[in-house]
Amino acid sequence: MINVTRTYLPSFEDYCKMIKPLWETRWLTNRGTFALELERKLKEKLELNHLLYVNNGMMALQIAMKALGIKGDVITTPFSYVATTGAILWEGCNPVFVDIEDQTYCIDADKIEAAITPETTAIIATHVFGFPCNIEKIQAIAEKNQLKVIYDGAHAFNTFYNGKSIFSYGDISICSFHATKLFHTVEGGAIICNNKELEEKVLLYHQFGHLYDDYKEMGVNAKVSELHAAMGLCVFPLIDEIIEKRKAVFELYKHELKGLNLKFPTPSSFEGYNYAYFPVVFDSKETVLKIKQSLQENEIFSRRYFYPSLNKLPYLKENQLCPVSETIAERVLCLPFYPELSEKEVGLITRIVKNGVVKS
Repeated sequence: MINVTRTYLPSFEDYCKMIKPLWETRWLTNRGTFALELERKLKEKLELNHLLYVNNGMMALQIAMKALGIKGDVITTPFSYVATTGAILWEGCNPVFVDIEDQTYCIDADKIEAAITPETTAIIATHVFGFPCNIEKIQAIAEKNQLKVIYDGAHAFNTFYNGKSIFSYGDISICSFHATKLFHTVEGGAIICNNKELEEKVLLYHQFGHLYDDYKEMGVNAKVSELHAAMGLCVFPLIDEIIEKRKAVFELYKHELKGLNLKFPTPSSFEGYNYAYFPVVFDSKETVLKIKQSLQENEIFSRRYFYPSLNKLPYLKENQLCPVSETIAERVLCLPFYPELSEKEVGLITRIVKNGVVKS
């Protein structure tokens, strides 16, 4: 069986060795030694000053919105995982969808200003598949209209833009360390702020809104366990190796699928891609479903990621049209992609894809 992804695990012995001291200290949560060490290592590697390790990416988004005081209308992308829209709705805000670029699949910055209303307070944009949004244009629009900017960088760990971590941009960026991500802590995420004041605020919100006996705000529980942090510390030294292996699989896929009637994201030039996913856009929904079924019959599992276009979610109050996102969402398929995927397995997957494209 070949799954769409496969969690990268360190050796069992290394993990057991890492967590053994916990049986002595009994300090399992509440910003223990491992959580603080992982934060330090992440800040050092990514050259960031203000990073808080939390329990997942969606909670990171919700805390970011609360810390920035976001209310009313929030401009966002329809092409992302449902958590992006879910966080907006959960915080009592109204998602206003702006269609995506046909090349990068990120939010189309040229269409943002037309969607701004007197109730608009923020832009939440996703770096789709780890590819950067049009950061300069989004920042200029935000400054002109006095809007906050949050970047959903769930896919963007170790992606760099203009020589800096992509998490350096916006008022707040968030990341996911879910088990499906290239760097993971089983469950987890991070909030990256651009100043100390915001960092202190999100720290407060993630631990019930109080520091010891000093109760300051209403908060939530977004703390992480030492067992999760220990997994991150075991995976951390392997990050560069993991990315290099993913790059090799990525390039093998591109070579095998060359010349077919397929479309791939084509972002503008930037350095430091992390090879997060391998999405393919086919000519029709029918072709996607046919290839997905053919793969499944061979015990190969792909994923329609992202589907549906989020503006089509059944529980939204109003129907907003986003034709580019809607057609991409109908035709996109993420193929199996992880460091241990062998050349033989890639060959089998791509043969099925080739046959499906020819027959479609």
